[in-house]
Amino acid sequence: MGFSDVIVKELSTNALVFESLLASVPLELSNHKEDPKKWSLLEIACHLADEEVEDFRTRVKHTLETPDLPLKSISPQLWPISRKYSQQNYHEAVNRFLTERRISINWLKGLIDPQWSNTIDNKDLGNLSAQDFLENWLAHDYLHIRQINQVKRSFLARNSHGDLGYAGNW
Repeated sequence: MGFSDVIVKELSTNALVFESLLASVPLELSNHKEDPKKWSLLEIACHLADEEVEDFRTRVKHTLETPDLPLKSISPQLWPISRKYSQQNYHEAVNRFLTERRISINWLKGLIDPQWSNTIDNKDLGNLSAQDFLENWLAHDYLHIRQINQVKRSFLARNSHGDLGYAGNW
């Protein structure tokens, strides 16, 4: 099993992690923000769905299939406002992301002899390989898994009477 196969397996496993973390969330928690500048679970779910389709899957596919063509520019930092993430339906956003992740995994598993070393030269990103995009996809998952847990912990702390500062001696 090659390194890219390990990453695809991790992306697949993370779909289950995201489902576990995001499903069955009460409305109050789905909209909770630790700080007005930070994202709610709803905004995270919308972001994950859009990134799945328009960023990672598209960029990996582009780099594998058409590395000599220019990469389409995206602006995910603008999407929360322009796409009105905070006004979307939470459960629909989560389901859309999980559906798109399944499509991505099926596509990745169906690739025959992918050329992970193919590169694109982008004025904003520099020289990146398909493997680089795949690795960033997984790193992006880990970033948002941590972020989801932080939002949930913040919500719990705000609604708890006990001290949640216990870190334990692990």
